[in-house]
Amino acid sequence: MSKITEQIEQIAMPITEELNLELVDVEFVKEGRNYFLRVYVDNPAAPIDIEQCALVSEKLSEILDELDPIEQNYFLEVSSPGAERPLKKEKDFEKAIGKLVYIKTYEQIDGAKEFEGYLQSFTEDEVQIEIKIKTRRKTATFDRKKIAVIRLAIDFSVKPD
Repeated sequence: MSKITEQIEQIAMPITEELNLELVDVEFVKEGRNYFLRVYVDNPAAPIDIEQCALVSEKLSEILDELDPIEQNYFLEVSSPGAERPLKKEKDFEKAIGKLVYIKTYEQIDGAKEFEGYLQSFTEDEVQIEIKIKTRRKTATFDRKKIAVIRLAIDFSVKPD
């Protein structure tokens, strides 16, 4: 986590707590010529709505204007983490046990950098997922330090009742 994202997380946390929301993630990225400060929030009690995101944006924007912690011009975006929510905190991993996850690694493992499977278990050091290869199921273990991205994935093969 960069110094800017750590600072913004410390600023945003009291706002989300006051509104009974969860601060999921903070990103500060450059895309083309523009910088974006993205703050992802969720409502643990019910689906988050646009009014809640707007309220967080208003309150955060006021404080950021006052403190001015970022020297570049940037766009502030506050939104839901979406269906493909990143797994950042231990409680995110706990909630994701048994669910389909997508993993992207920093370097190739057995010729691949991207994997999908059902999260079986995790520790501070490792993540285990069950991968389906044709008709076989295999448990794959990943060193958490080698995981660039891990997030929930959408299983399009499941048909609704």
